[in-house]
Amino acid sequence: MISLIPRYIFNFLFFVLLQVLILNKMEFSGYLNPYLYVIFILTLPFETPGWLLLMLAGLLGLSIDVFSNTMGMHMAASLFMAFLRPFILVRFAPRENYEPGTLPLPSYYGFGWFFKYAAILVFIHHLFYFVVESFSIENFVTIMVKTAGSTLFTLIIMGVTLLFTYQKKRRI
Repeated sequence: MISLIPRYIFNFLFFVLLQVLILNKMEFSGYLNPYLYVIFILTLPFETPGWLLLMLAGLLGLSIDVFSNTMGMHMAASLFMAFLRPFILVRFAPRENYEPGTLPLPSYYGFGWFFKYAAILVFIHHLFYFVVESFSIENFVTIMVKTAGSTLFTLIIMGVTLLFTYQKKRRI
């Protein structure tokens, strides 16, 4: 686990910079906003303690907020997603439970498992973010369209990213 710390520090910095320098500039007609930085939270090890998961998610969201001038919206959405992550992982656990030393990646549990897990958490993150952004439910249809479109777009980019970083199974 200790040997993964430099990798996760690099991933944290990489996804923050990628989000604020490139992906925040991409917006397609106001409905497709890719938020790829959530992949950092999704791919943290299963054994990550809850307090550390919430601290990392808060720091990640705060970093995006500082550069995007969004006043805590990314932080709130990231914290909410990190809070729900253990419950979603328990819900989608294989019959034998998760093997110690594995990561929540398609290379360990298959693309179908990862897609379901990621789709639910990314949808929750985006829905929370867009509700906080509009701060009302008056535009419910617009919020749902933005959430669905951005979730799909983020999952596509996430899939492509994971294909380029696909590694064989190995224990941590």
